[in-house]
Amino acid sequence: MPAASTGAAATTVPTGALIQPLPATAADGAPDAPGGADRRHRPGDRAFRRANLALFAAGVATFVLLYSTQGLLPVLSADLALTPGQASWTASAATLGLALGLLPASALSDRYGRTAVMTASVLAASVLALALPFAPDLGTLVVLRIVQGAALAGLPATAMAYLAEEIHPNALASAMGLYVAGNSIGGMGGRLLSGWTAAAWGWRWGLAASAAFALLAALAFRLLIPAARNFRPAPVDARALARTVTGHLRNPLLVRLYLLGMLFMAVFGAVYNTVGYRLIAEPFDLPESVAASIFVVYLVGTATSAAAGRLSGRLGRRGALYVAIGVTAAGLLLSLGDSLLATLLGLVLITGGFFAGHATASGSVGRTATHGRAQASALYLIAYYLGNSLGGTVGADAYHAVGWDGAAVVGLTAMTLAAGVTLYATRQAVRARRGMTVDTLGA
Repeated sequence: MPAASTGAAATTVPTGALIQPLPATAADGAPDAPGGADRRHRPGDRAFRRANLALFAAGVATFVLLYSTQGLLPVLSADLALTPGQASWTASAATLGLALGLLPASALSDRYGRTAVMTASVLAASVLALALPFAPDLGTLVVLRIVQGAALAGLPATAMAYLAEEIHPNALASAMGLYVAGNSIGGMGGRLLSGWTAAAWGWRWGLAASAAFALLAALAFRLLIPAARNFRPAPVDARALARTVTGHLRNPLLVRLYLLGMLFMAVFGAVYNTVGYRLIAEPFDLPESVAASIFVVYLVGTATSAAAGRLSGRLGRRGALYVAIGVTAAGLLLSLGDSLLATLLGLVLITGGFFAGHATASGSVGRTATHGRAQASALYLIAYYLGNSLGGTVGADAYHAVGWDGAAVVGLTAMTLAAGVTLYATRQAVRARRGMTVDTLGA
């Protein structure tokens, strides 16, 4: 399970698929209740256990739904006569919808409450999932996935804020860790469940299995989640939100971090949208059920996300990014050969490098933003999921055109751009230090 670290400004949790810095709230300081009573849940409380289990279930449901089609793309292509690029839209559409829905959902949660938005989000997305197996064609399936992603946005945009407000700070790290575990299990489990089921009975049954599992998790969340006791509704101020977002987009460091998140996720989308096709084709010719099992490699991210904080502490943020870029690029190069062992090792390196880079970049967002941290985090996630949609689609088209080499080139291009962004940041930092030295000597 990824580690969580708590700071005065924000709390950052590597999730494997999602890392969201927490906004500073009243829960970080004085008690909310009148008379000084602390109403937040503590370990040992029944409500604390229920909140933990509820958010775990919510994390599972969210990422089962979000990645349910990625494990069955080759089956979709075979059944509907689709190219890899066309089939990949079923995966990219959901992350695109999620990216578009994040800022509105976070604003709605400030107005109508965390539990209300989370409940409506996960139940609506689960009900939409039940319609996916009946989609008559690709266009309908893609539209449903966009709507499903947008509906789902309310949960990742709100869950961490709920925990910050309702869980005592002494137990916040463990509570977030359990939510993160749900993210990781859902992200891997959704791919495996749909992929294995589709290999046996077809893609419609694969989607049905994911929908049923996610709906059970969503109902468990609804039954378990304690009512919020510390939430204070606030009016939705569109102008203030726009000013905050504009301010973040004018911050060069934040923009660089957003670009890095997008570029790392573009590699991940390009690789995992196409690796199933490669494994069932020559020279490997693996059965579809075995190819679907490749998503077990996703667990590498748990270890590397947790290690990213230690790596940043030892090498600095930019040093950790250089390592992550190098490891990801090495994995892409290693995967180019016709050796199955080398390909699998390459996937391990790609996955580990991606999660290390993602953890470093996203973790820096909360430390960089001096105000509006929730919006700064939402902007990072928007860039991150847009990168997934873009990289997944372009990578699949490149695979269709020239094979695995095309998808690898898309990934290597993204890592070259990431190295350029990081090198530019390094030069800016060196110039800033030199300027400080001159100012000090002049003084």
